Amino acid sequence: MSLTSRFLVGFAHVAILGLSVLFSQLIHRVERQYFEAVEEPMVDVANILAEILAAEAKDGVLQTQAVEKAIRAAQQRQLNAQIYNRTKEQVDMQVYVTDAQGRVLFDSAGIEKPGAISNHRDVNLTLMGEYGARSSRTSAYDPLSVVMYVGAPIRLNGQTIGMISVAKPIRGVLAFVWETERWLKWSIITTVLLMLLGIYLAARWATRPLEVLTQHALAVSRGERSASPHMPGHQMKTLGKALEDMRDALEGREYVENYVQSLTHELKSPVAAILGASEILQGDVPEPKRARFLQNIRTEAGRLRDLLERLLHLAALEKQKALVVRGPVNLREMIDRAWDHHALIAAARDVTLQRDVDEKLVIQGDPWLIELALSNLIQNAIDFAPHGSAIIARGYRFDAKVVIEIEDRGPGIPDYARERVFERFYSLPRPDTGKKSTGLGLCFVKEVAQLHEGSVELTNLESGPGAKAMLILAV
Repeated sequence: MSLTSRFLVGFAHVAILGLSVLFSQLIHRVERQYFEAVEEPMVDVANILAEILAAEAKDGVLQTQAVEKAIRAAQQRQLNAQIYNRTKEQVDMQVYVTDAQGRVLFDSAGIEKPGAISNHRDVNLTLMGEYGARSSRTSAYDPLSVVMYVGAPIRLNGQTIGMISVAKPIRGVLAFVWETERWLKWSIITTVLLMLLGIYLAARWATRPLEVLTQHALAVSRGERSASPHMPGHQMKTLGKALEDMRDALEGREYVENYVQSLTHELKSPVAAILGASEILQGDVPEPKRARFLQNIRTEAGRLRDLLERLLHLAALEKQKALVVRGPVNLREMIDRAWDHHALIAAARDVTLQRDVDEKLVIQGDPWLIELALSNLIQNAIDFAPHGSAIIARGYRFDAKVVIEIEDRGPGIPDYARERVFERFYSLPRPDTGKKSTGLGLCFVKEVAQLHEGSVELTNLESGPGAKAMLILAV
């Protein structure tokens, strides 16, 4: 699991757990406050009606006709009360009245029969002078049939002559509670989603430098040329520098080890040839053989010099992590100059160059490096081209790249060498002489291509014998 996913999953668990607890507490509090908000005006209504009944009493006897008439009339009214986003269409409040002994005198809901003694909690507590309230179901099978009751004493001349209880079904109140619950639920879900999105973006922002460093480290482990990334913040800059220093140290050790092994292998042959020829020349050698052995010494010494010069060029190039020199490079001119370096060798083999390169094909790069890379490709093509054949150089744009193709009509690349042609010191024998080169040319070309954000490919021709080198460079 990625670091970003760990941040996201961990925060999601904490947020969901915390908000779930908060949601349950909020819902409980919302229900309680809604019922409190309903009960408080019921107390007022009950006491107002109690005073009206007290005023209507005659000789200490309650007269409920006026209240009955008012309640019946109110219940018949068609309301259109828009309470926020809910519409109230009728009066749902009920009342019932008892005398001082708890005998029911009137019940607008028709639940209590007139003349029956009521033993409900609200009646008993109110007649005893206490606050009487209760909640009861009208149906044992319907949990939403709960009705809230609030009682008020009816007093005349300081004596309690009865009580009145105001009833309110909670079904109407629950509609507001459920609406608030839905609003809270969607608000919390939206908040959680926005918080998750925010923590994801924050985690991506925080872990992005680590991801960049990881990709850089993977590119280095694959042997690719990867520039050291720019890191934000003191800690990330320190980590990036430490990684780069470790890379340089490891590459330096591996570089020296590989070079020593490869160079030792490559130097054995010419050194052995020179030592052998010099030992023979110490004796009595006829002049023709002496001249031939001296020529061998000069040839092998030249091979050693060429090998050392190429090693110096390649070592300097491999140390570069980015181009030091950058300017406009005309590729047609670079191909012409590279060909001029090998014109005499090509003429001796009767090899010609056919150019198909736009004179205005220009890129930004290091002119010296590009010229050396093209020179190596052309030299390879000449070495493998048959006598009297032509080498074709093409140049064109492809997307945001420029492609240079050097094509010869030689024997092509053997299957066993396809994966090794760009290895340091690996070389194929030349068709005419059977001799090998230093094996550093194509390796040098590869380094130049990578410095120019490009690549190099070497393939066989599909139309017949021959090979084609493709140098791809960024514009």
